[in-house]
Amino acid sequence: MPQATFAGGCFWCMVTPFEEMSGIASIVAGYTGGLTENPTNEEVNTRETGHFEAVQITFDPAIFPYEKLLELYWQQVYQTDEYGQFQDRGIQFSTAIFYHNDQQMNLAFQSKHALERSGRFDQPIVTKILPASRFYLAEDFIKTIIKKSESL
Repeated sequence: MPQATFAGGCFWCMVTPFEEMSGIASIVAGYTGGLTENPTNEEVNTRETGHFEAVQITFDPAIFPYEKLLELYWQQVYQTDEYGQFQDRGIQFSTAIFYHNDQQMNLAFQSKHALERSGRFDQPIVTKILPASRFYLAEDFIKTIIKKSESL
């Protein structure tokens, strides 16, 4: 099954909207886009690794196509803030779509351009569209935090 990778603030902000959807086989939290191998949450939060906090979604495109993932993604993020999401501040919390193939790249750019043309925003959309790179799973304690936040 294909994967989709999205960054948009803290992990739990990105896990919850996708995890209960039909056609989503799995969703994991982690780090991507930077240069440091096997980064820790502590290292990523120094803002020196270049990594984003992100989620990687394995999905069935016959049930939940990539276009639908993009549509849901755009509803979860603040597209015009280059330095984080809401109270989560820092480049590691910035928005980014990481494409895994040319089709995903084209669809990501099309969706971003459609949002820009919609006139919904007074400021430019700064969400980056980048090639997917190595994805490092978040530490176990992050999974615990995510589960606790879901029960609130």
